[in-house]
Amino acid sequence: MKLGHWHYSIFNISASAVLLTTVASSQAVKQDSLWEPLHVLIGSWKGTGAGEPGTGEYERTYRFVLNKKYIEVTNKSIYAPSEKKPNGEVHEDVGYFSYDKSRRAFVLRQFHIEGFVNQYAMESISGEGKRLVFVSEAIENIPAGWRARETYDVVDENQIEETFELARPNKAFEVYSKVKLKRIH
Repeated sequence: MKLGHWHYSIFNISASAVLLTTVASSQAVKQDSLWEPLHVLIGSWKGTGAGEPGTGEYERTYRFVLNKKYIEVTNKSIYAPSEKKPNGEVHEDVGYFSYDKSRRAFVLRQFHIEGFVNQYAMESISGEGKRLVFVSEAIENIPAGWRARETYDVVDENQIEETFELARPNKAFEVYSKVKLKRIH
C-alpha cells in the first residue's frame, strides 16, 4: 500500500509541475502580447536628428528588463558645435516604459542628465501601430505648465522617426527635435 501512495504522490508532483509550467507559459505569452504595440522598438538604433539643440548623432537601445515587466530605453545624443554651444553638447537619458493595468495605458518615464524627469502616458496608437503618441502628465524641474509630447512613427521594422515637441504654458506644441533612427541590432 505504501508503494501505491508513493506512486500517487509522484503522479501529483508530476501533474502539478505540468500545470505550473502551463500556467507560467500562458502568463509569458500574455506578457509578450501585452508589449506587442511597442515590440517594434526593441533593439539597438543609430541615427541623426536636428532641432533646437542643433544637429546630432543618436544612439538608442530599447530592451526588456525585470522579467519583461518594463522596457528600458537608453539614449545618447551628441550635438555638433554651434554658435550657441561652441563645444557641442552631449545629452543622455534613461527611460522606462511600463503598463498601468488600472488605466490600461502604457506609461513612459524619462530621466534626463539635465535633471528633468518626464512622465508620459500613451495618448494614441494608430490602427496599424505605425504611430505611437505619448503626452506628458508631469515634468519635474521645469516651470509649471510646460508640456511635452513624444511621437514615434514606424517607417518599417528597421526605421523609426521620432518627433519631440514642447509646449510653453497655455501654448501649442512646437517641434524641439526630429530624429531618424535605423536598427543596427
